[in-house]
Amino acid sequence: MRPSLTRYIILAGLCMAAMLAYITRNAISPAESTIRADLNLTKEQSGLMMSFFFWSYALCQIPSASVAQRIGMRRALPLCGLLWSLASAGMAAGSFVVMLLMRLGMGVGQAGLVPVGLNILSRWFPRGRQGSASGSFGACMSVGGVIAAPLSAWLVVTCGWRWMFVLYAIPGVLWAVWFQRWLREHPAEHPRVNPAELQLIHPGFRAEDSAVATTPDALPWRLLFSRPAMWCICAQQFCRAAGYIFFSTWFSTYLQEARGVKIVASGWLGMLPLLADVAGSLLGGMLSDAVLHRTGNQRLARQGLTIIAMLLCAGLVVVAGFSANALAAVLIISAGMFCAAIGNPCASATVMSMSGQHVAMVGGAMNMCGNFGAALFPLVVPLLLRATGSWNAVLLSYGALYIAAAAFWWLLKTEGDMFARSPQ
Repeated sequence: MRPSLTRYIILAGLCMAAMLAYITRNAISPAESTIRADLNLTKEQSGLMMSFFFWSYALCQIPSASVAQRIGMRRALPLCGLLWSLASAGMAAGSFVVMLLMRLGMGVGQAGLVPVGLNILSRWFPRGRQGSASGSFGACMSVGGVIAAPLSAWLVVTCGWRWMFVLYAIPGVLWAVWFQRWLREHPAEHPRVNPAELQLIHPGFRAEDSAVATTPDALPWRLLFSRPAMWCICAQQFCRAAGYIFFSTWFSTYLQEARGVKIVASGWLGMLPLLADVAGSLLGGMLSDAVLHRTGNQRLARQGLTIIAMLLCAGLVVVAGFSANALAAVLIISAGMFCAAIGNPCASATVMSMSGQHVAMVGGAMNMCGNFGAALFPLVVPLLLRATGSWNAVLLSYGALYIAAAAFWWLLKTEGDMFARSPQ
């Protein structure tokens, strides 16, 4: 009997959710200068509005994982989709205070995407394919950003930024209704999963194991943050997310002000680093799984690959700041983003392999710390510009973040279940 392919439909649903979520969150970047002019905002106020999403998004990561653990992933993730879609529609109200509140609501809604998504992947894919699956999941986040950059710029010009936010809300509602009907907590519970697929995903699985697999023990927060491996996972994510967020917040403005690029052109050029992120995530997942399959060495497959990629990214982005040509600078930055993205599936697969029953909680903690970095960097950019008068200072800071990420990966011990060991 050939294994059924239900797991890939689950993966497609997660990829669709990732794409829609990143379209709604990234839509503000190409529209930033227009919104700022219409509402008479300062750059500091724009930075605050972009940052608000990431504070609620970060703070709700672990609570979202905890809620999903109680009510089940099948209910939790569609509810998240409904919330972020309604918040996107609310952005059309268009006063500064209301938009701040909607950005907070959007962050709350999207907070469950990564921890719940990783938990779903850990249950629906065998360990040797989790890198590739998480690579696809992560790549579709950037696919959303790729779509958002030119599409949002076009919508701002043709129908206005208020209607743009309303239009972006509709697909999320439709997705939530479909995914709630299709998803199951465990492959053993899905009528479209045949015995061969179930044994491929969970070799030796028995029917009586299903209840245990879908109801993990509670994990105290004290235990969650007592592991040195957890500190390294969170610290590397803080640095990587702070660097990545530049492309969904200030990058279009950088192109317009530092490189003299027009708004629509900045939307198209803004696609290139995100396309590179898509390719890097896909390749990184496949390459990491291939190294793991060939060597059986998780430290080499997940950790060594990521360290090299982070250092290459840092060097390329710093070099880009000294390029006189706008297109050349964007291409060099995109090459750096390609390298950085290789670390995305490696981090996700590491969480899935080291977390035992607690993938959602560890994934939530990792993403929480990452989004503290994402929340801070949009606020730091105007301060760097005011202090130095140069966007090169921003690029140098970006490179430093990825060097720090490589250092934390070097310190991480990736073998085994971190909760099966005593704190050192």
